[in-house]
Amino acid sequence: MSERAKVEGIVLIYEPTEDYLNERQLIAYRNHREKLIKWLARQGKDPERLEGYAYDTYYTYANIICQFHRSIWDEEGRFTLDLTHQQADEYLRGLILGDREYSASHLHNAKLALKAYFRFIGNDWEPDISVPSQSGVSQPKDFVTEEERKALREAVLEYGSLPAYAALDPEERREWKQYLARRFGKPMKEVGPEDWSRANGFKYVSILNASLDAGLRPVEVGRAKTYWVDIENAALRIPEKDSSKNKDNWTVSLREETTEYLAQWLSEREMYEKYDSTESLWLTRHGNPYSGKSLRVLLDNLRDIAGIERDFSWYAIRHSTGTYMAREEGLAAAQSQLRHRREETTMKYDQAPVSDRREALNRMG
Repeated sequence: MSERAKVEGIVLIYEPTEDYLNERQLIAYRNHREKLIKWLARQGKDPERLEGYAYDTYYTYANIICQFHRSIWDEEGRFTLDLTHQQADEYLRGLILGDREYSASHLHNAKLALKAYFRFIGNDWEPDISVPSQSGVSQPKDFVTEEERKALREAVLEYGSLPAYAALDPEERREWKQYLARRFGKPMKEVGPEDWSRANGFKYVSILNASLDAGLRPVEVGRAKTYWVDIENAALRIPEKDSSKNKDNWTVSLREETTEYLAQWLSEREMYEKYDSTESLWLTRHGNPYSGKSLRVLLDNLRDIAGIERDFSWYAIRHSTGTYMAREEGLAAAQSQLRHRREETTMKYDQAPVSDRREALNRMG
């Protein structure tokens, strides 16, 4: 992935914007966007209390606002940051009434993002057009297709985590050679730098595959413990004390391939000192539990490797797991796999994607 300047984990200037502006305009917009992103992250939710939005929220809002800017520049035929309420109304109306069909959640986010933007520039705005309600049962706002799930699984196989051979001191190198000798079934004296090239670590591949199978929330990736992993029965056993948003023990099924990745990771994990005093299943390179922000970085890298150009959040993985499980095995299986206490929560996955329904209509004649 190309290196681009970031603020609060968000790319300041994306290629479509960079291609649109000249050098002087880029400087002006870069400074404007940097202030905006910091404001969203640090105080946008409640400026008086200095409370910012959660990462996934301000990431979404910042991207929507950038799209709004480019839309206005196209319409005006020039670069400007002097935007009006009327332009916001027309932009929102275009999303609702345009040829492209947006989900209710996207339209709702667009409205909230623009409201936040006008608060940021000190000119509060209320739209003059109603946005479809998100109330009641609705489909997930994010969705990963079957093809994208497969592409992500393949991409993570290229994403390594072993330390660089040249960065290890002789003692560390000897320990890693012992590990690789066991892993590859060869004498330790035959293990060399070339083995590092084919020994991509199992941390990231186990995180992604476990999340695709179990629909892990970001907080659950951060909370995951080694004792959750049941290799013999190909399952994650999440005890009540570790559960997220509920008070139950859960047993979640895993694919055999995912179980193998987890077994390999548990073995590799013992090589890292940062895990010596913790039962955490996964830690970042800085020794911290994973969060929505750190998982966003991982997902961005995997999407780049997989050639997936559109954006979606880590929660999209969970939503797709629920949808496909409901389709294949029914709501009861989806409820158990996603660890929902209430059936109503799982109901939103009991809806075939629009494309599937359209194909069914075509077959019906």
